[in-house]
Amino acid sequence: MSVKLNAGDAFPSIEVTDSEGNQVTLGQPRDGFTWQAVFVYRGRHCPLCTRYLNQLAEYKEQFAQAGVDIIAVSADSEAQMRQQLTQVSVNFPVAYGLTEAQMKALGVYISIPRSEQETDHNFAEPGLFVVNEQGNLHVVDISNNPFVRPELGALANGLNWIRDPNNNYPIRGTFAY
Repeated sequence: MSVKLNAGDAFPSIEVTDSEGNQVTLGQPRDGFTWQAVFVYRGRHCPLCTRYLNQLAEYKEQFAQAGVDIIAVSADSEAQMRQQLTQVSVNFPVAYGLTEAQMKALGVYISIPRSEQETDHNFAEPGLFVVNEQGNLHVVDISNNPFVRPELGALANGLNWIRDPNNNYPIRGTFAY
């Protein structure tokens, strides 16, 4: 059983390895950014993930203009992640090795592979976690299938609007928990 993270919650401390071999802590922005968008994707076996990662690369500058760092992560092995990188043209960090315990801590849906040809491990369904400068979840979006994910242009524009101090936009959706 997983616990779903709520808007406003502290983002859990989760360490993974990126494609450069660096240990990274998800939700901790790099390179002077104060927010980070963590994109959880299914893995190399998913053609929709490949397309989404390529689209995300096209929006990197818009996220940067909003002051939001981006990272993508899956439960793939290093070898699977390297195969994925031959199919994408990314300009942001891609990490691998998300464990089942970490997936549960994030509250993402977890799927069992349909066959060994699909993949050799349980994997996370898509999730997006936008972590603000306090380390809290400002935006949360999880899906139980690869067909439902945030539209990246709308997301980048929305984050730019949220980050504008003139808008004084609070974390939304905190009442029900």
